[in-house]
Amino acid sequence: MISPINIDFASLNFITIVPMLVAIIGGLSILCIDLFSKKLDKSLYVMLTVLFLIIDLGVLYGYNGAVRGFFDMMLLDGIAVLAQFIMLIGSILFILLTLNKLRFHDTSYPEYYALYLFMIAGFQFMVSSDSLILIFVGLETASMSLYTMIAMHNREKSIEAAIKYFSMGALATGFFAFGSFVFYALTGSVELGKISEVLVTSNFANYPVILIGVVFMFGAIAFKLSLVPFHAWVPDVYEGSTSAFAGFMSVVPKIAGFVVALRFFEIFIAADDKVVEGILYGVVVLTMTIPNMIALLQNDIKRMLSFSSISHAGFVMGAILLGTTQATTAIFLYWSLFLITNLGGFAMLWLNRTKTNSTFSSDHALERYSGLIKTSPLAAVMMGLFMLSLAGIPPFAIFWGKMYLIGSAINAGFIVLALIMALNSAIAAYYYLKPIIYMFLKDPITDDSVAYLSNATTPLKTVIGFCAVATILSIFLVGPLLDIISYYVQISGY
Repeated sequence: MISPINIDFASLNFITIVPMLVAIIGGLSILCIDLFSKKLDKSLYVMLTVLFLIIDLGVLYGYNGAVRGFFDMMLLDGIAVLAQFIMLIGSILFILLTLNKLRFHDTSYPEYYALYLFMIAGFQFMVSSDSLILIFVGLETASMSLYTMIAMHNREKSIEAAIKYFSMGALATGFFAFGSFVFYALTGSVELGKISEVLVTSNFANYPVILIGVVFMFGAIAFKLSLVPFHAWVPDVYEGSTSAFAGFMSVVPKIAGFVVALRFFEIFIAADDKVVEGILYGVVVLTMTIPNMIALLQNDIKRMLSFSSISHAGFVMGAILLGTTQATTAIFLYWSLFLITNLGGFAMLWLNRTKTNSTFSSDHALERYSGLIKTSPLAAVMMGLFMLSLAGIPPFAIFWGKMYLIGSAINAGFIVLALIMALNSAIAAYYYLKPIIYMFLKDPITDDSVAYLSNATTPLKTVIGFCAVATILSIFLVGPLLDIISYYVQISGY
């Protein structure tokens, strides 16, 4: 007779999954409310989503329990807490962009907001575990919600984008599963900490097989982070999504991917594996450079920003290659500042969205913004501010992130990499200045070239105003932000 296994509930440290449960319960609550009433305004669902995300943020901020929990599958260390802070704050700001005056198909359904919360919960699971199984579950939960939300926009390009994203995502899922299988076969564990211990103890025996696992895992992570050569889906998917949701995809999902990449590649960086370092070095350089070159040729601001977001991801991936505490701090500093600036940039595009047919080649063609300083001076100034910040022009937000990251590369002895980062920043400045030239130095083409005032609502103005103020005052915010990030990174031991 098999004796029953007694598990002490307190030993599970169940509270480690409470932040994720808040988001899941929020999504289920929205679906239940919809069962009883089908005629509620979307603003109610937006406010409920924001409420649950704020509660989630509060639970996370107030957590002071053990790092491990739930059968040791949860890992709520400083890195996990820091990443969740960025994701939750970004998610709150982005969901407020749906409160515009135009009624779009996707944001009018409560299922959209339920999927949004399920997606956030999936990302939280990804960053709060070093178990490949739980990371996989979080990855798929978030990805399936993401595919559906893109398709819900109900435009021809949206359906096409969702299919492309799903097809590529399915391939990445297969890569992740096969890579996990390889490491489980080699080490008998799916926990990254134990995998590292076994590999180091065995002096990386069966190295060719290990490299096969690395290649498959890298393929999966590179797809989520849109690294070269797994970046081709980005411009089409962003173009098929709303500007607000494209901005969300360029920021929030990637911080989850960076944490997974940090935990996985730390195994090989700490062991001074030259082959894996060489692969990462090549990919980082290509990801910074190739999208920058392609962005130079774009005449659509949305596609230009999509390629630039790939390049920014390459910059941050360089910090993972460096593998120092300063570089790890640079990841979160850079991405926090990028969140503020990119949110503002895509929010300005979202204000210019109309449901009528345009005389221009695309919704966000550069010509559409010609003479914006004459038709809407404030909008032109705000848009110019965000473009200058994305270009890394001092003293605006991303400049400080780039300087800290380049300084990390120099201190780690990667002088050539630091030089490549500086050159790519100079290249990026050119295409970020193109919209400014159109807005300030050209005459308006038509009277209906912009629709900013008609779409602006108080929540949108508040979000954009917040981003603008934070971008301008970043010189005073970087110090306190850096102190907070450094504290969480150091208690994680990175």
